[in-house]
Amino acid sequence: MKFRASQRIPCFTYNGRFSHPHAQRFQFTTFLRKVQATEARASLNRGGSSSNSSSQGNTLLLPGATVATIVMLGLLHARRLYDDQKIEDAREKGILEFQPDVKATFMRLLPLRSISRFWGTLTSVELPMWLRPSVYKGWARAFHSNLEEVALPLEEYASLREFFVRRLKEGTRPIDPDPCCLISPVDGTVLQFGELKEVGAMIEQVKGFSYSVSSLLGASSLLPMNVVDDNTNQDGGQEGSMDDTNQKSWWRVSLASPKVRDPAPARPMKGLFYCVIYLSPGDYHRIHSPADWNVLGRRHFSGRLFPMNERATRTIRNLYVENERVVLEGKWQEGFMAMAAVGATNIGSIELFIEPTLRTNRPWKKLLHPEPPEEQVYEPRSTGVLLKKGDELAAFNMGSTVVLVFQAPILQPSADKSTSAEFSFCIKKGDRVHMGEALGRWHDP
Repeated sequence: MKFRASQRIPCFTYNGRFSHPHAQRFQFTTFLRKVQATEARASLNRGGSSSNSSSQGNTLLLPGATVATIVMLGLLHARRLYDDQKIEDAREKGILEFQPDVKATFMRLLPLRSISRFWGTLTSVELPMWLRPSVYKGWARAFHSNLEEVALPLEEYASLREFFVRRLKEGTRPIDPDPCCLISPVDGTVLQFGELKEVGAMIEQVKGFSYSVSSLLGASSLLPMNVVDDNTNQDGGQEGSMDDTNQKSWWRVSLASPKVRDPAPARPMKGLFYCVIYLSPGDYHRIHSPADWNVLGRRHFSGRLFPMNERATRTIRNLYVENERVVLEGKWQEGFMAMAAVGATNIGSIELFIEPTLRTNRPWKKLLHPEPPEEQVYEPRSTGVLLKKGDELAAFNMGSTVVLVFQAPILQPSADKSTSAEFSFCIKKGDRVHMGEALGRWHDP
């Protein structure tokens, strides 16, 4: 039987050159090239259908991801609109509640004081003359400022800071001439107002959370309070004096939120009222005197600089107590009066015209424990600084919040069965008020 080798089956014969390593590598490389060429021809023989489908798959990948991104952004935007609508409905019904969230916790980790100092430096940079009108008009368009009220041509404001604290034209903010009224010291939105009646003299930040006036003004405040004795009922008590307030212990050290700790519960005296007004970035930023009064002293709290917008008030505890603020206290014709100018993010600088040397938002000397407030008693001690209704008092570098705490007339029956006049607010929550407009009135009996 004879065997014939098929021509398709390669026959390998011994050749000495293949035994060399370089020759073996050459043969193996040649074999790989043939395999790759074979696969390429097979792919071409299968037709262009698979190639086209692969190409379509690659081209569809990018549009698919784009559509998914657009859908996700649309859902997030719809959720934001839904949340904003819920907040608006709650505001109309007066049921806005305190709801802490993760963002509020994250805000505590940010160097907001340093950011605010940087912003202050940036806004103090002098702008070119030709650029000033465009910048200020853009700011006014973004924050709804009325440039027709500006006292000077826009070219004369060298920097954004000068534009922020601009004066208005004469007569733009007429002062209510009624001697039996208290005027608004600023342009802004009324957030809260009312009479302090409960033990602790609490002001509602939002529904579900309040802060005490004592913690806002300071432990050594002249705030008229009645000490509630355990042996007497709540309507009784002994009137607190300046010596009593000096016996109060100082700030309780707390990394979360400082609070004032009183040795005994106290109730505010009758006829003690408050009003909280928020200034937006586009508002007129100067603060004026709400009445004829004597400013006896100043207290500066070097606190945090959280934002003061509506979201912050709903999510950050003790917002007004923790933020940096300047408190002025004194007397007016009806008794005690205090004004707290509360700073915020990018508004750490609060200028006090009656004390130009005051500097706010300075670097902290202590990082862990809150520093005690700096106090200044104005001379002469009995009268202090006399201010007339409408006088310029201070200025924010952008916008923030002013809290007024004051005594006002209340109904007090006398022996002849006659009653005195009673103070009543003439504003509503959420109202826009201008400096010089009346916040409340009373009538002489």
